[in-house]
Order: sequence, then C-alpha cells, then structure tokens
Amino acid sequence: MTPNALRDKPPYQPFDLNATLHEGGNSRVFMAKTVTVRVPVRIDLTGGWTDVPTYCSQKKGQVINIAINRYITAEMHIDNERRISVKYSSDMPIGSGLGTSGAMNVALLSAISGDGRTPEEIAELAFQFESLLGNTGGRQDQWASALGGLQYLEFDGESVRSTPLNPSPEFLSWIERNLLLFDSGISHVSGDLHQEVWSKFETGDQGIKDGLDRIAYMTGEMLEAIQDESKERFAHSLYRGSWSVNLLGREFNAPFEKFLKPLQFQKSIMAWKVMGAGAGGVVGVLFNDGHDRGVVYELAKQQGWTEIEWSIEHQGIQREVNLHE
Repeated sequence: MTPNALRDKPPYQPFDLNATLHEGGNSRVFMAKTVTVRVPVRIDLTGGWTDVPTYCSQKKGQVINIAINRYITAEMHIDNERRISVKYSSDMPIGSGLGTSGAMNVALLSAISGDGRTPEEIAELAFQFESLLGNTGGRQDQWASALGGLQYLEFDGESVRSTPLNPSPEFLSWIERNLLLFDSGISHVSGDLHQEVWSKFETGDQGIKDGLDRIAYMTGEMLEAIQDESKERFAHSLYRGSWSVNLLGREFNAPFEKFLKPLQFQKSIMAWKVMGAGAGGVVGVLFNDGHDRGVVYELAKQQGWTEIEWSIEHQGIQREVNLHE
C-alpha cells in the first residue's frame, strides 16, 4: 500500500495570524477579494481515540473515516481598505460527533491562509491552532475534512500518513445505502470526554490501555474488510470497534446501547456505532439489503432521533477566490 501523503516535520512555530494574512510577509499589490471555502465533516468507522498524540506518541494510532456531504462553509472578505471580515456556518450542530470543530478550523484557516498550502498543511495548521486553544483531541477530523473521501489514516507521534481507500462503486454504494445516521439531539463536548480517559491513561490504567490497543487493532480488521469488500466482516469490525469503546467507559455508548444492542442480537440490524467520542451526538446503524428498517425508524421516532441523509464526499477542501475591482 503506497501512502498518499506523509506529514513528518519538526514542531510547527506558533500560529501567526498576521503572517498568514500577508502570506508569509511578502508584499504585493492589494486587491479586494472574497475567499469562500467549503469542507466536509466526517463519520469515523473505527480507530477514533488512537489519533490523539497522548496515545500515538507511544504506539501507532490508526483510523478509518469517511467524509460526507455535510459541510462547514467559511467566507473571508477583505475590502478596498484592507478591512477583514470572516464568517462561517455549519450544516451540522457542534457536539454531534462528526468532527465539526476540526472541520470549522480547516475551513477558517483555508480561507485566511490557504494560498499555496497543501490540504495536509492546512490540516496540520488547524490542529496546531486548536492545540493553542487547549484542545486535547487528535488529528483525524482535520485530515478527513481537508482530504475528503474514504481515508485510512496512520498516526505516529506528530506525523500523519494518509492512504485513500478505493473499493468498488458497488461496495461504496452498499455502505451509503445501509449505514443510516441518526442525530440523538444529545450534545457532547469531546474535550470533556477525553480528559478523564487520558488522565487514566497517563497514570497507567491498564484497562484504558487495553481498550485503546483493541480499538487500534479493530482498525486493521476494518481495513482488510474494506479491501476485500466483505460486508459481513465490515459489520463485524464495526460492532467489535464499538464494543471496544466500552473498555474506555460505559458512558460513551450508554445513550444508544440499551436500544440497539438487543436489535443486533435479534439480527434486526448488522451493527451500530456512536460517532466521535460518543455519549450522545450521532449514531450509525448498519443494515443489510433486505432488512426491515421499520423497527429502527419507530425507535428513532420514540426517542426523538432525527435521520441524517448522507453520501460520501470525495473532495476535501473546496476553495474559491473572487477578486473585486
């Protein structure tokens, strides 16, 4: 497998907004402009948590995620007097578990500092920017948003290796058709969820370490399932990855487990997984062709869950610059 990109550089210098607005400090004739950037959010199939530097500085982390057609849009306008205004909007609420915060910063920094930068450089800049704000999460959200598509991401210390996965259109269509997303309406703050887990990890909690190792291992299983286009193994890996999160804390799956676990044992569904850090937000429910989905739609109605229609977004950063006379 040949990696698409490898980010492995010395630690980045502190973020300098003034330098980014002047594109490295180089002088040029000024012209008013509007920069509009649209980036996708993501669903994570396996490996979330292992992209966090606390873990991947000791062991390799790995994640498989999919960019979807729900977006963050950022717009920067600089007028003729070089006054700047920036605004952005989201298709999805924050706290949904779809990486909206990471995508928001990718869109923002691409708008104000995207000229001449690769998607990977913008993703890293967004991660460093969030780190300055005290974010304790990992890098998967920024890379998914910047690159788009179905990605296998490997994390080794401060480096990220991205490999796009390209199964057949038929297999991708099966995933899109059968992995239903529901927004529970329960918001979470991923930083708060992360803090307790990483505190235990740093004090040597063996249960937390075993859980993270298992989550990383499940990503390898999912990778093989996708490469072989095995629907049964895809479902099994999704389930096993979801179950592994319970080793970090039962609260992460709690809003959904009591409803969906019985349906899986009854073979009404193939698998289910909470997106992002969990404890609310969006849950994915996997069916197979021919499954009767009525029981899940009825459950969603009773619990106030809202279905999110989605498809794979193969593009990452979409950037448009309009100059004004």
